[in-house]
Amino acid sequence: MLKFWTSILVIFFPLFLFSQVEIDSLLNELDTTLDKSEFYHNKKETEINKLRSLLKLTSTKVHQYEIYEKLYGEYKFYQSDSALNYAKKSMKIADELNDLSKINISKLNLSSTMGTLGMYKEATDVLNKIDINATPEIKGAYFGVCSTLYLSMSDFAATSQEKNNYLELTQQYRDSSYYFYPKNSEPFIIHQSNKLFQNKKYDEIIRLLSDYFSKMDKNNPDKAVVAYIVSQAHQHKKEYEQEKKWLIVSAISDLQLEKKEYISLRSLAYILYEEGDIDRAYKYTKRTLEDALFCNARLRTFEISKMMPIINEAYQKQNDTNRKQLILFLVSASILSLFLMVVLFLLFKQMKKLSKAKQEISSANSQLITLNNELHLFNEKLNDTNNTLKEANLVKEIYIGRYMDQCSVYISKLDEYRRKLNVIVMSGKTAELVKVIKSKEFIEEELKDFYHNFDKTFLLLFPNFIEDFNALLIDNEDIKLKQGELMNTELRIFALIRLGISDSVKIAEFLRYSLSTIYNYRTKLRNKALGPRDEFEANVMRIGSINK
Repeated sequence: MLKFWTSILVIFFPLFLFSQVEIDSLLNELDTTLDKSEFYHNKKETEINKLRSLLKLTSTKVHQYEIYEKLYGEYKFYQSDSALNYAKKSMKIADELNDLSKINISKLNLSSTMGTLGMYKEATDVLNKIDINATPEIKGAYFGVCSTLYLSMSDFAATSQEKNNYLELTQQYRDSSYYFYPKNSEPFIIHQSNKLFQNKKYDEIIRLLSDYFSKMDKNNPDKAVVAYIVSQAHQHKKEYEQEKKWLIVSAISDLQLEKKEYISLRSLAYILYEEGDIDRAYKYTKRTLEDALFCNARLRTFEISKMMPIINEAYQKQNDTNRKQLILFLVSASILSLFLMVVLFLLFKQMKKLSKAKQEISSANSQLITLNNELHLFNEKLNDTNNTLKEANLVKEIYIGRYMDQCSVYISKLDEYRRKLNVIVMSGKTAELVKVIKSKEFIEEELKDFYHNFDKTFLLLFPNFIEDFNALLIDNEDIKLKQGELMNTELRIFALIRLGISDSVKIAEFLRYSLSTIYNYRTKLRNKALGPRDEFEANVMRIGSINK
């Protein structure tokens, strides 16, 4: 039996030793990459400045759009605020070119960056405005952005039910994107690996992506993503050394391409923390936090803020341990007088390191305080958004119910009208048939009923709307209703605005008035406003609001 275990040790020990040497070599390369951060930063800025210089030499809108798209790509994982700015510029040029494909691509870029910045409401609003069927060639990218957005939203979900809903949407959109990417394209390969993850086929993921990784260009920003997915496959197989190896490879790629929004280095830092390599864990976490703040990546900043105090505490404990060892060493040195000068020199040197470490900790704590303040403001915005969504859901629920009831009534009335016409036809009364068809009485009665139902439903939602609306007008200019009226045309216009329909064209279609009539009504009432005219319609939007 002893011979058996001895043989096993002889066979596998060299493999373990080789693996450890390989990881140590990669960690040294990662440390070197971190030390050369200024070099990679300057390289990135040089590429960006080249593109900016090209803008000054470009005269056509098409070329401007192409350069804005390239600048967006440079800033996407580097600085989210600038990426958002260039996404907006691209969309403006696309609108001027009236190119639907370019418009939708710009909207996808805009939504993706808003998601990175934590602007989830705005991001979903942009996505909802995209007519994806008009540009089927970007369906894969569209569904991919949707899945990423809802995955990020799940991290900020207030309840487990909301989190599960967001994760379910993430999976649905991820599955959809898989079927619309070109086969064997890079996004297709990545989403294929995600699908294999879902089915727990980790060996297939490793075979697929390890081969694909070796063929990728070193400047490809997705190279780090592929390496990270391979590391996660090894993690699920409990092959932790391989997991660590691929995390290091991913982190090196991220840092060399000067990406500020990433996961690998943070995940690696936590593994090293658990292994007791506190110095590296602290160094990597600190760099991750600095990059996330530079990029303004809200989700990454939030994730790091939860981990930073743990590693910071361990780092502090290690420093405390070092300090105790120094004191013990000093006492011993006082006894061993021959070595006093040597000990004092070492102590002075070590104290300088401790002072520098304290400054770094103080700086990190200041950044954490700033981050906590930002998170507090962000949570307040999320609460406001949740209140708005509750109000919108209530409006939708009531109006959908009314809409279904109204549709049922209209179907019954149309059937009754059809029968009436059929009786006239069968009796041969042609003249009476023509008279009935030409008569607008039926339409007018239906419109009257329709507006009456709209008034009742709206006043059910906002019972004090008329009083609050009149309170926004100057004295003696409040709206007087006739006997039996629930609302008049002026009130209906602003009721629609309160429901979020501010486009005069849509309001005119709804109320069956000309566009100029609607415009005149709106202008007339703005001129009667008690406060600033420019704020009148915004004040109307706050009538009956939950977070008023």
